[in-house]
Amino acid sequence: MNYWVSVIFRAIPLAMMGVCVGFGVYVWNAGDAPGNFVAGRVVTFLGAICLCLFCTAATIIRQLIGRFNAVDRVLYPALGYLAAVGTAAYGSYVFAGASGSGQNPEYVAGHVVFGLGLICGCVATVATASTKFSLIPRNSARPPGGRPPAEAFSRGSVLVLAAVPVLLAAIAWTFGIVNLALPSSPSRFTVGHVVSGLAMICTSLIGLVWSILRQVQDSYGARDRLWWPGLVIVMGAAALVWGIALLILDEEPYYRTPGFVMIGLGLVCFSILSKVGLLALVWRRTFSLADRVPLIPIVTALSCLFLAAFVFQAAFTDSNVFIAAHVLVGLGAVCFTLYSIVSILESGTSSSG
Repeated sequence: MNYWVSVIFRAIPLAMMGVCVGFGVYVWNAGDAPGNFVAGRVVTFLGAICLCLFCTAATIIRQLIGRFNAVDRVLYPALGYLAAVGTAAYGSYVFAGASGSGQNPEYVAGHVVFGLGLICGCVATVATASTKFSLIPRNSARPPGGRPPAEAFSRGSVLVLAAVPVLLAAIAWTFGIVNLALPSSPSRFTVGHVVSGLAMICTSLIGLVWSILRQVQDSYGARDRLWWPGLVIVMGAAALVWGIALLILDEEPYYRTPGFVMIGLGLVCFSILSKVGLLALVWRRTFSLADRVPLIPIVTALSCLFLAAFVFQAAFTDSNVFIAAHVLVGLGAVCFTLYSIVSILESGTSSSG
């Protein structure tokens, strides 16, 4: 990989983090309305996901350009986990003691930011698993059936890294399902649906973490090639259908925010699919269209931003979609950040022919 190209790919996540934090803080301080409170905090902490994706990008790129060292091996995963803990802790602080009855912005914002912290933890685990990314192209070039390379992760490390996203996804699903099961209110309804959508992203990231780990350990097989992309497709399709169903039902005005946000979360899942799918497509084979796979997160990013434009226009006459319009912008930034990661993966793993 060309050095200056690598600089651009590392700059993209940081630029998108700046967009999320800048836009989020602006909305956060633009007024005391509940919509500003929720949208400002959620968009701001979407920047934490971009930061964790930067850690992943830097971890892989520095291996590709031959500059990865012992400090990098600790620094980037630690920075990612620090962002995850900070995000989850702030979300817990906001919703602690808040009532889920009625329309409570603290309850909604706190739970959603906490869910973003769980996603950050999954992405930080992707960065940690990627500290041995250089083994993937080497293993892919080897005949199948060999023993794991000596430099691969220990069995204990594999078990821990594989368990982290599963645990975080389980926590997210628990929060989402519990809120859906409690007596209905606008706050619980929104939290139940949106946090379930965040759980779908965590579940999709299980597929990414496990794909990387199994390729690093040279244990990736035919079932992995089908199972992990299939898991992400199911999560993305479910989120899209879920969001569209909420918008079609529209039994109450507060159905609209989770409806639009769930569509955006589904698009993020399909951005993750580009990474999981690329790893499957180029493992021990040549895929002639590998350099086209990075177009997927570009399409999803543009879809989020175009949808946000329509929803912003709708917000002039319907305040119920104010939050969704702002959050879709942040989700578009996350999708575009994933373009950088997929491009790096394509450069490091594929050989077009």
